[in-house]
Amino acid sequence: MRFLHIDPATRTVEELDLKLEANTLYTYFSSILIDELPTLGGHTIYTDANALSQNKPAYFIGEQIILGDALVLGRNGFEEIDATLSKEELARLVNYNISDFYKNALSLLSKTDENLYKAFFVEHNGEEMELNIAWVLYFFNIADERTKEYFLTHLEKTIEEKSAITPFMQKMASAALKAAA
Repeated sequence: MRFLHIDPATRTVEELDLKLEANTLYTYFSSILIDELPTLGGHTIYTDANALSQNKPAYFIGEQIILGDALVLGRNGFEEIDATLSKEELARLVNYNISDFYKNALSLLSKTDENLYKAFFVEHNGEEMELNIAWVLYFFNIADERTKEYFLTHLEKTIEEKSAITPFMQKMASAALKAAA
């Protein structure tokens, strides 16, 4: 199958022809933990779920934060198909400019066992919303400097105290939703 591979170390996008089998992704990333992100229309992005704890380089595909190498494969409903994007189209969607806020937050989070994409729930206006750490970081990245500093200071304190990260992120997500309302 035709995959597109993003290598953040060399900042390149290349085509790969891989035989899609049950263990293809696990073998490619040398990991049993794979994140599957449906953020590109008609495509799925696969990454190593251990990339955060291994301090892999961060970048964006569109507005989605990605860590480490990524494989992009096409999707038609539930069926995996060849990637239909060209290397050039995908390269245009990739942005390697990471703000200091993201760098600091990711550095702190790399000391934990957290996953940026693991869902948690937050109640807002009587509705339960499914969010994740990546969303919380995205929201706080667009906040003012004082709010970013507040977030980073309290994240660091939470980590130093060895407190659970999910309740902290739920609290920050609730505050972000209230601020956006």
